This record gives sequence, structure tokens and C-alpha cells, in this order.
Amino acid sequence: MQNIINKAKSVKLLLLDVDGILTNGIIYYNHEGADRKGFHVHDGLGIKLLHDQQIKTGLISAKHSHGVEQRAKELGITYIHLGHTDKLPVYEEIKKLTELTDQEIAYMGDDLPDLAILRRVGFAITVPQAPAIIQEHVDLVTTKKAGKGAVREACEFILKAQGRFDDVLSSYLGG
Repeated sequence: MQNIINKAKSVKLLLLDVDGILTNGIIYYNHEGADRKGFHVHDGLGIKLLHDQQIKTGLISAKHSHGVEQRAKELGITYIHLGHTDKLPVYEEIKKLTELTDQEIAYMGDDLPDLAILRRVGFAITVPQAPAIIQEHVDLVTTKKAGKGAVREACEFILKAQGRFDDVLSSYLGG
């Protein structure tokens, strides 16, 4: 466990897949063909807690969605890359832009399109319903399910590993 904590200590950027991570992975379509997704407010606050501690966030998703784009902007997510089935080039672009190393980046993904990035980053995270092949290549499997607080759990893990969670918590306790 100490090895996993040490990996989380170096994180300066958390990148996220969307479907199956920020959402439960179920996509609803209306009669016009537009998709609808639900987002858990706990995950949103987790992202904001990272931002408050100067840890940036980003999305890399194979699917483009206006709703996802809107939610990402509401949360102040810095890097929003939607509609990229080949995610590794986007990851490399973000890495170059931020001048961060693999060890300073965490990625949370749940399926095969995420595997190359999960194997490359310094801190790899997935959810309990991810396929076994994904779980074999990550540092942390959350206890919370996708779209039900898993991202918040990952954010808190990073903040605790970095010794920042008590400061975050004290701001909500009024001191």
C-alpha cells in the first residue's frame, strides 16, 4: 500500500475517462438521438477539491457529448478532449503541453481504450466493474462504483497521500 501512496504523492494532474468513470456507463438516447448522462455531485466536488489544491484535471473520452462538455466547463476542468477513440496521442499532447512527466499524471479509466494510458501514467485508477484485464494494470481499484462517487474516492486518495486532505477538510469545518 505504501508504494501506491507514494505514486499518488507525485500527482499534479488527474485525467479521466467519462463513460464508466464519471458516469455509470449507461447511455440514454432521446427520440432525437441525443445522449443523456448523469453525474454524481460527490464526484464534482472531488474535482473541485483537487483544483483548490492546484491539481489540474482533464477528460479524454472516445465519445463527444455536449452535456459532458457543459459539465466539464461547470467544474472548471482544464483539459477537455472529447471524441477521441485513440486516446494515447491526446495524452501525449496534454503531457507535452503541461510539461509533466508520466509519474506526475494520474489516469482513471475502465476499458480497453484506456489501457495504453493506464499502463503509462504514474498512478493508474479504475472502478470495481472494470474488466479484469483493466484491474490487472492499475494501482488502485476504487470501492465506489462508476458514476456513484468513484472519482471523489480517487480525488480524496490523492489528497490524503499528499497530506492535503486535512487542510481541505478544515476549510469545511470552519477553521
